[in-house]
Amino acid sequence: MKLTIYFSLARELAMKQEEGRTVMYTAMGAEWRPFGFPRRRRPLSSVVLQEAVAERIVDDVKEFIGNPKWYTDRGIPYRRGYLLYGPPGCGKSSFITALAGELGYSICLMSLSDRSLSDDRLNHLLSVAPQQSIILLEDVDAAFVSRDLLPTENPLAYQGMGRLTFSGLLNSLDGVASSEARIVFMTTNFIDRLDPALIRPGRVDLKQYIGNCTHGQLTQMFWRFYPEEPASEADRFAEQALAVHSEISAAQVQGHFLLHKMDPAGSIDNVAQLK
Repeated sequence: MKLTIYFSLARELAMKQEEGRTVMYTAMGAEWRPFGFPRRRRPLSSVVLQEAVAERIVDDVKEFIGNPKWYTDRGIPYRRGYLLYGPPGCGKSSFITALAGELGYSICLMSLSDRSLSDDRLNHLLSVAPQQSIILLEDVDAAFVSRDLLPTENPLAYQGMGRLTFSGLLNSLDGVASSEARIVFMTTNFIDRLDPALIRPGRVDLKQYIGNCTHGQLTQMFWRFYPEEPASEADRFAEQALAVHSEISAAQVQGHFLLHKMDPAGSIDNVAQLK
């Protein structure tokens, strides 16, 4: 009796610690285990993407979550795959983290380059992922490259760095034994290195480019850091930044603002140091 009460109290305490936070899981052996402490949910508004990009993805995910019967009635597997691609530091992983917070979902992190990962283990892990979670496969190009690149690049790359095979990955994503009610996000910096079979419809249902900052993104980021500044200053920062650097990632801009946390004028005057 006492043991039952103890476990009940422990469970309630764990749930309170996770309330309003995003739980990150990582694959350990044949199971998922919490990685570190639950993180405070990141608001979607804190990730500034190009106009309508965030809304497009969020609306698609919410529509999928809210309509399981539509898939069942039509005999369509109830799972959804997404690919975010573009230069590093532009907000792909940050957006997925914020999306999980918006949905109240956890995130299951998995590296396909893990040398201990086999076909069977991957299939099992995808099947037992915690409910209401997003499975995140980051930098999928690092594990497998397109077959079209084999003559000029390392042919072993197509076979995977560990025991995982390319066919095993494909079968885990949409084979007969693949699980239902699943959301998978993949990210890559180099979409041209991915085999077309990996990102065809059914495995990847929505592809979205996440690129370097536009003028609009730069002004929004300036306002987020310096909300008391007039719109003219945000425009001035964006114009000067793009005049000096034609390609600027969100990570570069954030790092620059952190160097001038209390000095908006300094962030503009020293925009040439943005790197």
